[in-house]
Amino acid sequence: MIAMPHTAVNPDLLLNPYWAEITKIKTEADGTGTLWLRFEDADVRENYRFAPGQFNMLYLPGYGEAAISISTDPADSNGLVGHTIRFVGNVTKAISHLKVGDMIGLRGPFGTAWPMEEIEGRDVIIASGGIGLAPLRPAIYHIIHNREKYGKVLLIYGARTPKDLLYPNEYEAWRAAGIDVQITVDRADETWDGQVGVVPMLFYRFRINAQKSAVLTCGPEIMIRFVIYEGLARRIPAERIYVSLERNMKCGQGSCGHCQVGPYFICKDGPVFRFDALEKYFNVEEY
Repeated sequence: MIAMPHTAVNPDLLLNPYWAEITKIKTEADGTGTLWLRFEDADVRENYRFAPGQFNMLYLPGYGEAAISISTDPADSNGLVGHTIRFVGNVTKAISHLKVGDMIGLRGPFGTAWPMEEIEGRDVIIASGGIGLAPLRPAIYHIIHNREKYGKVLLIYGARTPKDLLYPNEYEAWRAAGIDVQITVDRADETWDGQVGVVPMLFYRFRINAQKSAVLTCGPEIMIRFVIYEGLARRIPAERIYVSLERNMKCGQGSCGHCQVGPYFICKDGPVFRFDALEKYFNVEEY
């Protein structure tokens, strides 16, 4: 396994949650919302840092924990940290009933980050679907803040319907910052006049310099498989295709074994992996 960058976490606090107040809740799509959290402890609030791609364990007494990617700008936190959550499980459905002013426990940050320093000077293809845009959003903002360090940047993002797209009010700002933002949906409605189709198909619409390009991808696993296939078909090396997997994480530190893939634990060794490390265990045809 190739080592990936981590943000330092005090090991003595891995099992103890920080407490944070919900300061804002924004509905992003049906069944999906972003919660902004403000740490109760002033020292934590001042010193908390995370890297793009990392996650926190959100804890609700009586319900348990859920691993949730951090979705806000790492350089502009103002003492807040945000998580975009799809409310589908017992814990996240309980979180969906919380209100501004309620408290929630938080452990982290955990996990490997997107390789923002390693891909400096390269063209960057960001391919994402559905809720998978949330862990890539901090990487997008990192690129915007350091735009001169990267070549061409292409964001290909898709959702099932226009109503399922995340952060639509931000796309124009991303374009203004020099990112080629391409949006597609699986099924159009009467409001949609954009592209229709799945994310991997958009690879056919762009000229890619394989020797200079890196791919960052997160989303449904079927989409990830075919993004990898399209990248490899264009001779982008497997060591420059980076995948974020976020399934079945329970403890955040590799103790429970729920998220094991081959010899790796997604929560501890990931969630961001170079594809050459996963290739033996992540077959593009069948996983």
